Amino acid sequence: MLLRSDILTAAEGEAVGVDNPQGAGVALLVCEHASRRLPASVGDLGLDEQALSSHIAWDPGALAVARALAAHLDATLVHQRFSRLVYDCNRPPEAPAAMPEVSEIYEIPGNRDLSPAERYARTAALYVPFHDRIAAIIADRTAGGRQTVLVTVHSFTPVYLGKPRAVEIGILHDTDRRLADAMLAAAEGGPFRVERNSPYGPEDGVTHTLRLHGLPHGHLNVMIEVRNDLIADTVGQGVMADYLAGLIRAAISTCQQ
Repeated sequence: MLLRSDILTAAEGEAVGVDNPQGAGVALLVCEHASRRLPASVGDLGLDEQALSSHIAWDPGALAVARALAAHLDATLVHQRFSRLVYDCNRPPEAPAAMPEVSEIYEIPGNRDLSPAERYARTAALYVPFHDRIAAIIADRTAGGRQTVLVTVHSFTPVYLGKPRAVEIGILHDTDRRLADAMLAAAEGGPFRVERNSPYGPEDGVTHTLRLHGLPHGHLNVMIEVRNDLIADTVGQGVMADYLAGLIRAAISTCQQ
């Protein structure tokens, strides 16, 4: 059977990165699609550079925005260090989209007909340590009497399957809508087009991290999607982080009243 050590070498390091581990803020930020890096063990998955630099491999700009948000909120940030094409950490192991054979217009030859052993090895190497680290951080905070507000940070492409997307920021939630409601209220009249559960919603299977770490324990939680053309450079990333930090602070304050 393939082992997790067959996926990542020691030189490639851990699957998960943690920034500002001593952050004192109540927010815990998560960026599941932070990197487009591929482990050497999977080669290029049969894809060219255009595909490997596109949104199918990662969420462009999301990590930069998440890091700026972490600075604004003095928040700990957990992020995945390898591409969603190898394992999408916002999907459970049984989901086809965890190791997709097709993403938007791209077929992914290196994910075709994976054996159970190959799927297990990727899950053990990438998914398990990522979510174990989040769970451990939350457990440690809870044991210390600290509140956790779970915020996941993503970006999306402005054109999908040939159709333009007008929404600029999506505020996504699953069955717990408290924080999303408060953020949407704070965004009213603001400079961006902000919509609920857009361009995706829980019916698309995108709220796995919220379901795993937020809902069972009653932690306030939300998923943020930002159109990636708005965060393509450092200026846009800074503007967006400033704006989102304001929404998050206002929403947390509302929910704590």
